[in-house]
Amino acid sequence: MATLIFIFSAAALLQFFISYCRSLIAASIKQPLSAEVRDVTGIPAAASGADYDRVVQLLQLCPERPEEGGRIRAINAYYRLLTFIRATAARVIPPLVNWTEAELGQCTYFAAVTLDRRIAFSRDMLAQQIDT
Repeated sequence: MATLIFIFSAAALLQFFISYCRSLIAASIKQPLSAEVRDVTGIPAAASGADYDRVVQLLQLCPERPEEGGRIRAINAYYRLLTFIRATAARVIPPLVNWTEAELGQCTYFAAVTLDRRIAFSRDMLAQQIDT
């Protein structure tokens, strides 16, 4: 009985985690990327999952904004979950391949939007230091 409760609890937690990550991604999709970030990341009009690691490396070079919390860590975990699904379940269920590719591209776009925000935050901090 305890195992059954654990399995249902883990499934419910996973469902809420996926919903949370998808809501973060949906909010970022509405924001356009600046031309500077597009040039730096090399992301064309549509982001692909292949660019994610490179964008995250660039993201780690910028100081973290206080209001970000653990959002990029959550999306990173979601990205890893999607790559696992693509490598395993998508082989058995072919329609999952297209879905996971689209979701991986949206994770990349989220990371690029976060990079754009961090660059703007760094500029604001520098401008405040210069003004004082």
